[in-house]
Amino acid sequence: MPQIAQLSMVFASQLFWLVISFGLIFFFVGRGMLPKVRSTISARTEKIADDLEKAKAAQADAEKTEAAWRERMDRTKVEATNIAQEAKRESARETEARVKVALDEIDAKVEHARLRIRTAVDAARTELEAVAVEVAQEMVGQLTGLRIDRKDAARALAAELEESRAPAAVGRRRTSVEAR
Repeated sequence: MPQIAQLSMVFASQLFWLVISFGLIFFFVGRGMLPKVRSTISARTEKIADDLEKAKAAQADAEKTEAAWRERMDRTKVEATNIAQEAKRESARETEARVKVALDEIDAKVEHARLRIRTAVDAARTELEAVAVEVAQEMVGQLTGLRIDRKDAARALAAELEESRAPAAVGRRRTSVEAR
């Protein structure tokens, strides 16, 4: 077979061109492109490392900023709480002062009313005593026909009232003691 005999010649020629092609590719890729790829990879690696360092530094700064912010927020919350508590205390003091003023006014009105009542009771008692003195004079005059002096009738009425008040006061005391 003649094709097999040519095989060594064709093979040698193909092997020759294969070595030359691979050599050119090796020199072109190995000497021309490979250093560029390696420099690109190392530049990229350096950039990534630099970016990671910057990211770590930025993260540390962010954590410091966050810690400062949290500290500020905590202080602000404490201050706000203090302000709110002081406002409550101030409001309580103001309310207490207003209540005290109102109670003082009410006490003054009550005392004024008690004074008016005492005055009215005293006036009524005086008027009743005067009427009782006149009635006593009239009754003695009609019953006995004697004319009694106003002063004598007033003394007799005062003695009778004094006598009637003493047992009534004792009776009231007994009732209040029994109630206890």
